[in-house]
Amino acid sequence: MIAVVANPSEHAAVYEFFELFKTPWQFYQPDCKYDVILSTGSTDFDMSAACLSLIYSGRTLPLDEGEITELAAAGGESCNVSYKGFRIPLHGDHVFFPNGAGFSSTVKVPKTTICRYQSGGREIVRIGYDLFAEVRILLTHGQAVHDAAIPALELHIALLRDLIRSSGMPLAEIPPIPHGYQFIACLTHDVDHPMLRRHRFDHTMFGFLYRATVGSLVAAFRGRVPWSSAWKNWWAALKLPFVHLGLASDCWSELARYIVMEEGAPSSFFFIPFQGRPGRSQDSTAPGERAAKYGAADLSGQIRSLMSAGCEIGLHGIDAWHDATAARDELREIRKITQEQEIGVRMHWLYFDENSPATLERAGASYDSTVGYNETIGYRAGTTQAYRPPGTNHLIELPLHVMDTALFFPSHLGLSAAEARPLVGQMIDNLVRFGGCLTVNWHDRSIAPERLWGDFYVDLIAELKARGAWLTTAGEAVAWFRKRRSARFEDVSWDATSLRAKIAVEPGDDMPSLQLLVNEGREQHQVALIGPASSESSSFGQTQTINAHIALTNEMQTAVERN
Repeated sequence: MIAVVANPSEHAAVYEFFELFKTPWQFYQPDCKYDVILSTGSTDFDMSAACLSLIYSGRTLPLDEGEITELAAAGGESCNVSYKGFRIPLHGDHVFFPNGAGFSSTVKVPKTTICRYQSGGREIVRIGYDLFAEVRILLTHGQAVHDAAIPALELHIALLRDLIRSSGMPLAEIPPIPHGYQFIACLTHDVDHPMLRRHRFDHTMFGFLYRATVGSLVAAFRGRVPWSSAWKNWWAALKLPFVHLGLASDCWSELARYIVMEEGAPSSFFFIPFQGRPGRSQDSTAPGERAAKYGAADLSGQIRSLMSAGCEIGLHGIDAWHDATAARDELREIRKITQEQEIGVRMHWLYFDENSPATLERAGASYDSTVGYNETIGYRAGTTQAYRPPGTNHLIELPLHVMDTALFFPSHLGLSAAEARPLVGQMIDNLVRFGGCLTVNWHDRSIAPERLWGDFYVDLIAELKARGAWLTTAGEAVAWFRKRRSARFEDVSWDATSLRAKIAVEPGDDMPSLQLLVNEGREQHQVALIGPASSESSSFGQTQTINAHIALTNEMQTAVERN
């Protein structure tokens, strides 16, 4: 059991952190014994009450006794914690200690952010930054673009886990990994331009013509795209007058192709509710090109066909990000077409601010999937997991990680397919390591001329399947994370030979089971919760009570006896 000593102002961040790091914990209570005490600056607790005390603070403390070599304020010198080849950026105040007692340091540097002490036979680890301040910043403001590739919050969790494990104590947790899979992957589609014929002599039509002709020719000469793609684009440009006359098929009107390409993997489509509304930006009316040439009602037949194939329909919001009344109207339009009450949201052009989650929650959105980057791929919130944004009670944020336009637009990363593959592959490697969900956004027209990014998308799906992903809709992924959030450790006990855990979880469903993972040193054991017969369950009120039992290895038995 981890006991947490924190200021009341930090409690919301503490609760959310331990929904992401799903392990037994509680706020510190005097006269109780714990395995670990985690404090955020205060030393006003009985350190003898635990084998290990972890003290996080970006300020000097009496405990430091002059060991601080440098104090850096937020916004000052950029600092990174080096951890197993990863870089964890720090956004708040932080302190440095003399190198020598640092944790898992493989490169000698003159200072470190982690230092170990021994006091009365108890171990104290001093970490020179504010953990829950970092959590709050990541989930509220997010990371800068230059840190986009770093799953910082997952690394904070991994570092804490290793600090505990390195002290010899086994650790039980429910990881963000569905039983039988390595991670979750959501295939999503923003429907911005479903009909080329509706664009007559506007910036979209002229942009299409330029990119399909001049742009394709230049890219082919430079080896950025194959010549076969250039010829397809030229042919589509030549057919454009006949598309407008209704004499040729509309090459952009191919939403159903995604069903074939995804081969039974259900995906999520976000539709714009109303035609011709650009909405508002942070300061004024948004640019006119943000207005769509369609409304969701124009595609009601295609929407019903997608739903029949198992796809999810969501809202691609216009003003929902800042106006609860507008959000209700936009959600109502999607509900009217789908006859579904639980509707998720992704904002058009990713318009969002720190007040948007609360606005969407008031409007009745089930979840949001807007938090991501337009200009790059990566972890804006620093996490692979769905989370509850600060200031909300029910809404879940499913972060957006990989977007086609960010990869391939010249004004963004401007990559070729060959250059993009290792970048996305690195993110898949992170998912295999940390669990969680990879949320992919492939726009409706991205498999059509002049983009023709369909081959990359098909290869990505194949790679996700090969790496053990559970491919599902955004709504189903959010539902799985809600199930994991519902799990509560009611009792955890260790003896010389085993771990016994009593865990309350919401009733079972058709989704993959949760897992209980026990790890110590290099050993890991896991059982499924609400699944195979490796656990016993009984109904209790609105939850199920799971009684899980794991036999420990000799190495784990020694660790339990020692503590």
